[in-house]
Amino acid sequence: MLETVALPVSTVNDRPAVGRLLALGFQHVLVMYAGNVAVPLLVAEALKLPPDQTAFLINSGLFAAGIATLIQTLGIAGFGARLPVMMGATFLSVSPMIAMGLDPGIGLPGFYGALLVAGLVGILIAPLIGRILPLFPAVVTGSLITLLGISLLSVAMNWAGGGNPATPEYGNLTGLAVALLVFLVIVLLTKYARGIWNSLAIMLGILAGTLVAIPLGWVRIDGMAEAPWVAMVEPFHFGWPTYHGGAIVTMGLVMIITLVESTAVFLALAEITGARFTSLNLTQALRADGLGILAGGLFNAFPYTSFSQNVALVTVTGVRSRFVCATGGVILMVLGLLPKLAHLVAAVPQQVLGGAGIVMFGMVAAAGVRILSSVDYQSNRHNMFIVASSLGFGMIPTLSPRFFQHLPDWTSPITGSGVVLGTLVAVLLNLLLNWSRLPESI
Repeated sequence: MLETVALPVSTVNDRPAVGRLLALGFQHVLVMYAGNVAVPLLVAEALKLPPDQTAFLINSGLFAAGIATLIQTLGIAGFGARLPVMMGATFLSVSPMIAMGLDPGIGLPGFYGALLVAGLVGILIAPLIGRILPLFPAVVTGSLITLLGISLLSVAMNWAGGGNPATPEYGNLTGLAVALLVFLVIVLLTKYARGIWNSLAIMLGILAGTLVAIPLGWVRIDGMAEAPWVAMVEPFHFGWPTYHGGAIVTMGLVMIITLVESTAVFLALAEITGARFTSLNLTQALRADGLGILAGGLFNAFPYTSFSQNVALVTVTGVRSRFVCATGGVILMVLGLLPKLAHLVAAVPQQVLGGAGIVMFGMVAAAGVRILSSVDYQSNRHNMFIVASSLGFGMIPTLSPRFFQHLPDWTSPITGSGVVLGTLVAVLLNLLLNWSRLPESI
């Protein structure tokens, strides 16, 4: 019989020693860095921005993500989830930002004007969305957390395969071997390591994979020599914001979808950490999301949302302290001010991240399955139908990306996100089939 090794367990209000905080916080940054940097890179490439403007977009994105993370983790009056959450740029903003940036009548100032308005609206409507917490019983939260993990696994697989499945190099055996090495290092450290080394299993696995990738020529630091050591992030770098009705409506829709996605992440974190999470807590968390979107508009960055891959890291390590993620937020701000360091962290190859992502994202799905195992299927046969339907609909964007291609473009924020689509199906079916079991306050 295999020996079971318990993971270290902490509470959200634990305050680890400074050295441990820095190491664990940096591990969170490594996990979310690629996703956060991918958004400005995609936008800069589509808008044909010069290298200096591209570098500024990356740095401002890191800096604003750090601010948003600090607000969520530490909290200020009426704002913040006070949970171990990392905030990063949402991919939902890529398409509208490119479209507005290419429109000579709107441009980036119009996009940032719409972002400022969307952030303010998000803060105002947070109490309304916070009251929907009773609509997320175990059958709904279990379904959406399972779906969250399964959807993320496709991202990890593409990382492990080398990025774009359409390229001939995708699935290269050498890359798969590196991803497998990272996975095995994490498994061995999880079983045999103790203390801080166990908690840092993900980061050490990524470090081992990166060292192996160096002689393969995969670790590239192009542009690092030319980058300045320090670069300040200035508000309204691309010009004073302008305001356009269509742009504001578009970013308002993106903001609402972002809040729905964040709700799923907050509920997952509350379940994983065992933290008490009420409707008031959700309202404060969503207000902070709105404030993060506002910060994105102010610092020429992006709308920010809670990064679900970092939920997986909390699950794997058992380190639940919100101050760890707050430290990660500080590190993001420092990276945003030090372009050379940002280039260095960005050099981690995708195959390495993929090896770590498979186990992390799989743990999120496993957490959802654990919640679903507590659902009553015997006396309420509707619950099985809700789970099956939400998972079925939620997997459509992942398994068949062109399934909804003939629907209007305005539906893409919903149909393009499996988590959003699956969550809406689960909530609506729960309302329809379990109406008599819902609290009277709804």
